[in-house]
Amino acid sequence: MRKRTFTLTARQAQELQAAYQHSRDGATRTRYQAVRLYGQGYAVNEIQAICGCSRRSLLEWRQSYQAEGVSGLLDHRLGGNRAQLLPLEIEELSRLIHSYTPAQLLGAEQCCGDGLHWRINDLRQVVLHHYGVSYKSATSYRTLFERCDFSYQRATKQYKSRHEGKVMDFEEGLEKNSLTSLRSNPTP
Repeated sequence: MRKRTFTLTARQAQELQAAYQHSRDGATRTRYQAVRLYGQGYAVNEIQAICGCSRRSLLEWRQSYQAEGVSGLLDHRLGGNRAQLLPLEIEELSRLIHSYTPAQLLGAEQCCGDGLHWRINDLRQVVLHHYGVSYKSATSYRTLFERCDFSYQRATKQYKSRHEGKVMDFEEGLEKNSLTSLRSNPTP
């Protein structure tokens, strides 16, 4: 078994502890703590139990810390589609799609379908026009509808065996029966 060559000085351990205490991001705090424990001689399996990380992640974090210091342990992910609109922009978009129909925002010729109901292509056009953002997949637009508290509605089923003429005759018969019963039983 190889002997661990990575050890922290007291100053480095204090620096990692201070970064840990001031960080609000849970994943970043885990990285600070794991590297600090590793540099102070804790066993890898103990660190894994304490921090809930894999051995590979721990060694990658140690390597990043050695190369860049505390800043190497920060989250450097860029974010995907979900990060393209700010929370305030999503609130504004939510107000727009709840207040206006696609035809009102885009014009009747630009919207999909009847212009009364929101569809993914309508949302795509509004987001591109108002915010200059274009998502890569339709799933991102569905997620955006959800984040705007916009419910998904399915079209009502129409029964092909239903004859409208017969339905109208039936409803007329109901009206005549209710009028006849009202005439025969007037209320005082």
